[in-house]
Amino acid sequence: QVQLVESGGGLVQAGGSLRLSCVASGRIVSINSMGWYRQAPGKQRELVADISSGGSTNYADSAKGRFTISGDNAKNTVYLQMNSLKPEDTAAYYCNADGRYYPGISLKSTSFDSWGQGTQVTVSS
Repeated sequence: QVQLVESGGGLVQAGGSLRLSCVASGRIVSINSMGWYRQAPGKQRELVADISSGGSTNYADSAKGRFTISGDNAKNTVYLQMNSLKPEDTAAYYCNADGRYYPGISLKSTSFDSWGQGTQVTVSS
């Protein structure tokens, strides 16, 4: 299993900033990409931003210009710097990663696509 652990959520006033972190652990061989998704109550989960192992980034229109995704391949970690936060950014934020890993004690790698448990971001007006 590959586990993802998020941190950095919290309560912030509109216009404020937060930085989310996500660390992947396990017998990871390689990670293709890591990303952040969010889900507000009553809404579907949506992509916020993702980053490939080569550093290519992709942002939702709502995140462009305000959020920055970055990664540390050596640490299997992805960050999301969120600035100029708005009340509509309030949601549970989930980390996602895909790649290859060794399951159990096997020496044959297989693919994984894992999700973290989520971290709550609440932006007050």
